Amino acid sequence: MKSESSKGMTKARLAIILSRLPAFEGAKEGLEQYPTDSEVAAGVLWEAAMKGDVQGKRVVDLGSGPGVLGLGCLLLGAGHAVFVEKDAHALEQAKNSFSKMESEGLFTNREGETGIGERAGERGKEKGRLADFVQGEMAIYKGAADVVVMNPPFGTRKAHADREFLEKAMQIAPLIYSFHKSETLPFLRGFAARKGFLITHEWLFDFPLKASMAHHRRRIHRIAACCIRLEKQQGI
Repeated sequence: MKSESSKGMTKARLAIILSRLPAFEGAKEGLEQYPTDSEVAAGVLWEAAMKGDVQGKRVVDLGSGPGVLGLGCLLLGAGHAVFVEKDAHALEQAKNSFSKMESEGLFTNREGETGIGERAGERGKEKGRLADFVQGEMAIYKGAADVVVMNPPFGTRKAHADREFLEKAMQIAPLIYSFHKSETLPFLRGFAARKGFLITHEWLFDFPLKASMAHHRRRIHRIAACCIRLEKQQGI
């Protein structure tokens, strides 16, 4: 059954639009800044839309980088997106991409309600605009949302970095889509259960990490990765 959230959008077109977005410029290794593959992002976001998790929803893209996931949600009909990112330059990329896509008329889900906010307020204060951009550590964001989408650091440079993102996401929304190394799935299942969340879906794939730093020898390095859908359990 086709979701109304697409409104003329197809998964293939979504992937094409996302592929044209700029990747990290001057990626910082310490922050594990790697681009989210457009095909993978489109596939996961399409699944989310088909489940009714995007259309009209308030979405937070946590650790957004250039904003692929959040922008993808807006293309699929999200009511509002908040981009939270520590790196000011990466956040500026997301903001510029949003402005360009908006000027091209790609966001047709809320006719007449457009514009950018510099920081997110409480629910409802963003009325009249589609996106807010919050620069700084994720801890500074105190808002709530319907859904969090994120591709957090895998914890290669900083141990448990992905866990910190999950804990913050669980404070923000009852529904989370999050990318991780597939080898961490056993831990993630237990961690989610201890926090009162259930992993309802797991998508496995070879995640292509494109060379983004001077010392990278291979143009593309693939790792076994997954995206999980976590849902807060009622009464917890």
